Amino acid sequence: MKNPFAPWFWFAVLALAAPWAVAEKADRNKPMNVEADALRYDDLKQLSVFTGNVVLTKGTILIRGAKLEVRQDPQGNQFGLVTAEPGKRAFFRQKREGVDEYIEGEGELIDYDGRADTVKFITKAQLRRYQGTTLNDEFSAGAIVYNNATNVFTLEGAPGAGSASSTGQPGAPAGRVRAMLTPKPQAAASSPASGTPLRATPELGGASR
Repeated sequence: MKNPFAPWFWFAVLALAAPWAVAEKADRNKPMNVEADALRYDDLKQLSVFTGNVVLTKGTILIRGAKLEVRQDPQGNQFGLVTAEPGKRAFFRQKREGVDEYIEGEGELIDYDGRADTVKFITKAQLRRYQGTTLNDEFSAGAIVYNNATNVFTLEGAPGAGSASSTGQPGAPAGRVRAMLTPKPQAAASSPASGTPLRATPELGGASR
């Protein structure tokens, strides 16, 4: 498979440092449970390939797709590559630690790295933050990398026209990323904050030309 992050792909980058509280820390140490229509296991390569209506759970993590390749290294770290059905996107969901907030993401490919504690959404990528059942923030790009260990996520510009987002707004245009950020209520200023406010780097909206 060709490298989905080839140099031509990196048109624009958006990095938001410490945007939200840490995702559930215990998730990376929880067992990985998978349901699917079929399984092929290669003991020599320590590789399991699940196909057909795949559903993965790992603590608060939920992943759905058409195909899942799972492998484990000698240190016990788990890695998963999820592929969506043609014309659809694979799905990821995880709870934030200590608050009633969730992170959801979609992409034609989802690459989970248990050692680095990262999740990559590749091609027609989208990331959303919910407070309870209310959508707060939404991001669309060609690819999104969400790093649970450092509380940083990055967006790379789409190589082609983006698809419609879940809220009915156009996706990220070619070479760009798109973000929808909801202001925090004024009352939140006088109460303990559940997490660090979103803070954008100067690259937001595209690097200077």
